[in-house]
Amino acid sequence: MKTRHSAHARILYKTLSCSIILLALNLRPLCCLLYHCGHTVSPFPAGCRGAEVLCCLLIVYINFFPALTTGRTSTARNKILEDGVALLQIFLTTTILETLGCIAGLFLTAPKASANLLPFLSTWLRYLLPVFLVELVLFWNGILRVYLTSVQLGIRWRIIGIICGCIPFVHIYVLCRIIGIAGGEVQLENEKFLLNQIRAENQECQTRYPILLVHGVFFRDFRFFNYWGRIPGELKRNGAALFYGNQQSAASVAECGQELAGRIRQILAETGCEKVNIIAHSKGGLDSRYAISKCGAAPYVASLTTVNTPHRGCIFADYLLDRIPDKVCHSVAANYNAALKRFGDREPDFLEAVRDLTASSCVRLNELLPDAPQVYYQSVGSKMRQAVSGRFPLNLSYPLVKHFDGDCDGLVSLDSMKWGAKFICPDAPAGRGISHGDMIDLNRENVPGFDVREFYVSLVRDLKKMGF
Repeated sequence: MKTRHSAHARILYKTLSCSIILLALNLRPLCCLLYHCGHTVSPFPAGCRGAEVLCCLLIVYINFFPALTTGRTSTARNKILEDGVALLQIFLTTTILETLGCIAGLFLTAPKASANLLPFLSTWLRYLLPVFLVELVLFWNGILRVYLTSVQLGIRWRIIGIICGCIPFVHIYVLCRIIGIAGGEVQLENEKFLLNQIRAENQECQTRYPILLVHGVFFRDFRFFNYWGRIPGELKRNGAALFYGNQQSAASVAECGQELAGRIRQILAETGCEKVNIIAHSKGGLDSRYAISKCGAAPYVASLTTVNTPHRGCIFADYLLDRIPDKVCHSVAANYNAALKRFGDREPDFLEAVRDLTASSCVRLNELLPDAPQVYYQSVGSKMRQAVSGRFPLNLSYPLVKHFDGDCDGLVSLDSMKWGAKFICPDAPAGRGISHGDMIDLNRENVPGFDVREFYVSLVRDLKKMGF
């Protein structure tokens, strides 16, 4: 399974080898075209007919196996994506070369066509139609593979590709961008696949106690939603035993804390383990602290790692609740509660969840929730550098939060995230920053300079080294 070649090198090999085959096939029609249009250029001899048939068979094979082999170097999804990128590159390369050849052919044959225009055009269409059909199949085979398997293209580039597909010259630029984005995704996924193979025997995330992932507000980690993106799969591949909090998505810290305490006891009963390591995101960190300090879960928790948790609340949340009329607040809350109830929350309470995230409420919570001495506390926090660093709605909330709370991730200030014996602040060197959603891989986006999956592997590996 292991290979020394990068994804880009393999795709380049596919592109060059398949392009040579396609050009070899299409060279005969072009030579025949020039010959029939009255030039002295001789077509290939009849003895090459067998080679031409072989090229046709190879084109069929290329469309099913662009790698020219059936070997697998990554996951099945990534293999399909890699082949799709290769097909698009083959299409782009051969189309450009064939177009240049046709333009040259037109200049050579046009002087002879003045008297017999209709036969001239008929001859061109007859010889170029097979070439056009081959390229059409290549394009649709490649673009469908890429559209159906790429994560990083997102909705935006898919829509741009559809809209700009018929605009001359613009479609070439858009296709190159799609190939670049998908090709980069292929390379990263192949590298991670090989990395996990190399360290598979080490089981680097096999901690002494299982990991309990606790979600934040207004989201769920079971039924209909995958809150943690690609992170759980990466941790499991490296030996982690994972469980989820399963608490309600919108309820007070106290109520969610009680649910988490019950969930911890359930995990202990199912596995026979003595404790759990909690990794909690956003409000989930407050819920976890409540479970430890107020619900008797402290003896069963080895460590608590909070990720972008508003331990000191959000000043902008106080501002909004003070300024927005009560009637509007209750109307929004009623709509949210109705929606969340349909998704499985028993008694969702939008307003209670929001109030517990205000700075004034967190002052009272911190007085009520002293750290348990037997639990290791640490925290993780990140910040955005500009509004465009985050997806909707974080790109809209960022200026407001930054105005009231300072450096933030679009929802929570950096100062509010700090808690425990250690504070970890990853950063993306590309100038983009890391948003509240990026820290849990919510959008499955590869952030330049920050590999969120590898970050969590490192986080859990460190817990293992500390004996947790």
